[in-house]
Amino acid sequence: MTPRQRRLTLVIGIIAGVSIAGTLALSAFRRNVTFFFDPSQVVAGQVPAGEHFRLGGMVTQGSLKRAPGSLEVQFVVTDFSHNVPVSYTGVLPDLFREGAGVVAHGHLGPDGTFIADEVLAKHDEKYMPPEVARSLKRRHGESRTETEPGASAPAGATAPAAAPAAAATPSTSP
Repeated sequence: MTPRQRRLTLVIGIIAGVSIAGTLALSAFRRNVTFFFDPSQVVAGQVPAGEHFRLGGMVTQGSLKRAPGSLEVQFVVTDFSHNVPVSYTGVLPDLFREGAGVVAHGHLGPDGTFIADEVLAKHDEKYMPPEVARSLKRRHGESRTETEPGASAPAGATAPAAAPAAAATPSTSP
């Protein structure tokens, strides 16, 4: 083999190695991307079938139902336009309560119920998850938070009831 052929073989080997590494990295990234949807997008059928995603909104007052003697819980998540029933088996966070912001990770069941694998609750009584605040702001023109997403909401602020559809926003899982 001549020196020119060895260099060509080395260059082709390096290009192939970098291509394989890039493909593996993109594949791993694609598996770790979790999209966020609000209840209106779920009801409109914008959720890819069989995909895991994040559902965010507010827990509807009076919707929390616990199965006696088990960890099974049902509740309804709303964006003040549409509602999505949620089923979760496990221990809920201490700060989880009706009327509070919530983000649930899971998938949509065949009957339209969101089956949650994990439920995340708000941080304090005025906090709303940033994804939920952005979604409500896009949907209603203003959100329960008048400032940047994740900031404290003014006392007594509420969101209007009508809204246009919004697109899903990607985020990566922790």
